[in-house]
Amino acid sequence: MTIALGRPGVDGLSRAVSVLREWQNDGAPMQLHPGDLGWFWRSGTEATAAAVRTWNRYGQILAVGLLDGPGLLRLTIAPDAHRDEELARRLAEDVTEPERGVLPRGKVNIEAPMGALVQDLLSEDGWKTDDPWTPLRRDLAEPVKDPGVRIEVVGPGRAHVFAAVHRAAWDGSRFTDERWHAMAAGLPYADARCLVAYDDHGTAVAAVTVWSAGPGRPGLLEPMGVHREHRRHGYGKAITVAAAAALQELGSSSAIVCTPSSNVGAVATYESAGFRRRPEVRDQYRNV
Repeated sequence: MTIALGRPGVDGLSRAVSVLREWQNDGAPMQLHPGDLGWFWRSGTEATAAAVRTWNRYGQILAVGLLDGPGLLRLTIAPDAHRDEELARRLAEDVTEPERGVLPRGKVNIEAPMGALVQDLLSEDGWKTDDPWTPLRRDLAEPVKDPGVRIEVVGPGRAHVFAAVHRAAWDGSRFTDERWHAMAAGLPYADARCLVAYDDHGTAVAAVTVWSAGPGRPGLLEPMGVHREHRRHGYGKAITVAAAAALQELGSSSAIVCTPSSNVGAVATYESAGFRRRPEVRDQYRNV
């Protein structure tokens, strides 16, 4: 077999981020984005390197995976390799056999682009589909309207504001100023922005991070949240519109986001901000 599983290490992260940028295009199914690695970078460079896997043929990267939490592999594949049989079989073997060092025993999930051959092989091997997620996309060809609230681009001196809103928006969040600085030191953050929205009283009420993959490519919102004490006032829509405007300024062709389909409030918020639903996607899982 000519496909090799790799752990790029700290020195190889730049190449992994680079190929993820190159693989983004508006016609592709929802897939791992360089911004996903960028958000993971809040845990530090070494932790990010330890969580990344690559699959190579003769030195060319054909697939990149991110171990995004216990038992979850988020995987994407080069655009011309989605139906590559040798690659698909190697991927299926590597994610199925715990000794390969990709996924552990027990309940595990894999997120792969819809329509990739590896999904077919996993289904044949008994993997089941998990709950659906809804991808949404907003085209950025036309000007984005003003969000109607004050928006601040967060710099190092205001990291504590972003961190506080994030903790107030996500139950169980342990996001800190230090994690913001670790994230901002990561390679993908060179083309990213953190935004905070304020109400009329000057209170920080919502926050979002946007990640560009380069001019002419889709940019990602990850994450977006509204302070739990300031919900149902339109701040989710406002910060999402501001996110689209920021990505447009960075040269992105579109803005994309993905949320559990069961989170009907989030789906409605993104739609109110001009995003359109795309076909649902599902992880595959196995419990052995």
